[in-house]
Amino acid sequence: QVQLVESGGGLVQPGGSLRLSCAASGFTLTSKAIGWFRQAPGKEREGVLCIAGSDEIEYYADSVQGRFTISRDNAKNTVFLQMNSLKPEDTGVYYCATPWSYYCSGDAFYAYEYWGQGTPVTVSS
Repeated sequence: QVQLVESGGGLVQPGGSLRLSCAASGFTLTSKAIGWFRQAPGKEREGVLCIAGSDEIEYYADSVQGRFTISRDNAKNTVFLQMNSLKPEDTGVYYCATPWSYYCSGDAFYAYEYWGQGTPVTVSS
């Protein structure tokens, strides 16, 4: 069964870092686009970034430019989101998802077919 499981979230102070993981099972992650989304309390879900099957970054939100990076570990069938210089506005539940395609669908969350359960990130003093 296709499954995505996020982990690595938690409480961090402003300026700190977290590394989120998205572990895939039931398919080979390297052939699929993987997007990261987040949803802050009371706000709409928003796209963070998306990596295509080619490892090209096809979407990169302005709000995280220069602070967040994405990478794959093929041996672990896992995608990582490295978050640095965290700000309070980065707070939210972070989800990984795939449109079940080699290519990303930008920040259109409705186009992503499979989702993880989410991992919460709280940036606070």
